[in-house]
Amino acid sequence: MENPVSTPRGPVLVVGGAGYIGSHCVKLLTDRAVPVVVFDDLSTGHREAVRAGLVEGSLGDREALARAFLQHRPVAVIHFAAKCYVGESVTDPATYYRENVHYTWNLLQEMRAAGVRDIVFSSTCATYGEPREVPIPDDHPQDPINPYGRTKLHMEHMMKDFSRAYGIRFAALRYFNAAGAARDGTLGEDHVPETHLIPLVLEVALGKRASIKVFGDDYPTRDGTCVRDYIHVEDLADAHLRALAHLQAGRGNFECNLGTGQGFTVREIIEAARQVTGRAIPFEVAPRREGDPAVLVSGGTRAREVLGWRPERGAIEDVIGDAWRFLHAHRDGYGRG
Repeated sequence: MENPVSTPRGPVLVVGGAGYIGSHCVKLLTDRAVPVVVFDDLSTGHREAVRAGLVEGSLGDREALARAFLQHRPVAVIHFAAKCYVGESVTDPATYYRENVHYTWNLLQEMRAAGVRDIVFSSTCATYGEPREVPIPDDHPQDPINPYGRTKLHMEHMMKDFSRAYGIRFAALRYFNAAGAARDGTLGEDHVPETHLIPLVLEVALGKRASIKVFGDDYPTRDGTCVRDYIHVEDLADAHLRALAHLQAGRGNFECNLGTGQGFTVREIIEAARQVTGRAIPFEVAPRREGDPAVLVSGGTRAREVLGWRPERGAIEDVIGDAWRFLHAHRDGYGRG
């Protein structure tokens, strides 16, 4: 049965709410008149992206967390704060275990102390590792192949254990490739360094890069380049609100994939960006990157059946067009566009 409830109760503490996906979630909460406060250390997020009250602090600081819970008295948490670069996790796993796993333990402990039960967690399809079937179902075995994916899976396991022992209620949302920007052009991607394909391609269209590298053109796909499932960031934000409303309605813990179920090759993304921008986008083929699966596409029906969620911005032209609108207006990032 579909869940018609999509707006949760607040106040909601959004940890990592100054980041790319977190800021879009905060905007949607405020658009729906849900009280919200952001907790973020601004190490990768942007003060200019915050559309709510901001508590500047680190999850490594238990005292700062405790003060935030005491002062703002949230009834729920949405957790985006984590390190998220696969390559970096391989070269510096200690940082990933500290900031993803240990800092999440800090957050859960302060939730317990404050009597806050509900948490929606930003997980990832990286917890699956090399896919055994594509599209990847919601119940696909989880066998991550890098420290980033392993730390996210540890975070999921921790929430399950805290749920059994202490009554924490959680939703783990495993996204595929987050992309796009707010339709009004006010929010979007501003990463340093930028590693996501769509903004990199659009930086070529803007003239900020001479060309884009295509890592491998000999994969067993329709044009030899990798296939990925691109999910609009506003659709991701909507799923978080629905998942929190689900928990607050007492409907139990929840785990699911978030994607469109449709994959695009790297070459198809480049061609779509050419059509959207009307600009040339040169590319050069480079060797494959280690650990890049040929195809990652979301499967499963839990989000639709349980949350009543469907992507509304699934067309790749919408995803790229929204990203282009933001990047065109913010050539050098937030506060400098």
